[in-house]
Amino acid sequence: MSLPEHAHGHESAIKTPRQLLVTVILAFLIPIAVIILLVNLVGASIRTGAGSDSQSGEAIARRIQPVAGFKLVDADAPKVFKTGEQVFQSTCSACHGTGVAGAPKFGDKDAWAKYIKLGYESLVQNAIHGINAMPPKGGNASLDDFEVARAVVYMTNHSGANFDEPKEPAAGDAAKPETAAAPAAAPQAAMAKPAEAKPAEAKPAAAAQAEAKPAAQADAGNAVGKKLYESVCITCHSIGLAGAPKFGDKASWEPFIKTGLDTMLKNAINGVNAMPPRGGSQASDEELKAAIQYMVDAAK
Repeated sequence: MSLPEHAHGHESAIKTPRQLLVTVILAFLIPIAVIILLVNLVGASIRTGAGSDSQSGEAIARRIQPVAGFKLVDADAPKVFKTGEQVFQSTCSACHGTGVAGAPKFGDKDAWAKYIKLGYESLVQNAIHGINAMPPKGGNASLDDFEVARAVVYMTNHSGANFDEPKEPAAGDAAKPETAAAPAAAPQAAMAKPAEAKPAEAKPAAAAQAEAKPAAQADAGNAVGKKLYESVCITCHSIGLAGAPKFGDKASWEPFIKTGLDTMLKNAINGVNAMPPRGGSQASDEELKAAIQYMVDAAK
């Protein structure tokens, strides 16, 4: 007797022992794979900073490092002088890198020609004592006279001069360039006369205290900003050079403060108006932000 036709339509797809074994294995593996994928998906969605390196060892180390670093220095060790290039990068480039306020631009032979004619001695004396819009030592009082002389030679020799590198002073001697003792001649050109080197008139005690107050307020808790200001920013911001808001001057800082710290930092990084990118320095974003905060605190 034959089976009805509809009985053949319900035959099993598994016809051999091998097919049965494969089906059993897949029945275990597929659910396990799905569970693993779901776990990874959920874990990635709740992981802090997913897709970034915010949790890497290097990133964590940067976040927890102290704001102000320090290193042990042997007080009896001989002084290590900066090279002319280092002084230029840290101090002089703010003005001479862009030619701001009439400063001869680095590498511009035509702009430097009339100053080079004055001679090495006059250039060094003017750089040390300050002249016209340039403050003494470019606003960086921590520089040694010998370091200033090195910077003068570095800039002029890259702009058409051929001055000899000044000899490094012997240990224990006054650190001055070998020709700095000779008084500069007084040619007719304006830069030859260190008129700005006149001793400042004595100020009343009350006025001196008033000027010192903003700096004292800004010093608190911002050693990084203070350091960068005194090594780079002071060149322009100490005297309000080329429209830079003057340090401690609330009125001149007010319009910049209104734009917000993020905008001021962006302008400092990229440069704005006469100010070169990063003020002509190699400072990091964090150091620039600290310097801006230091100056903003002094203007409040």
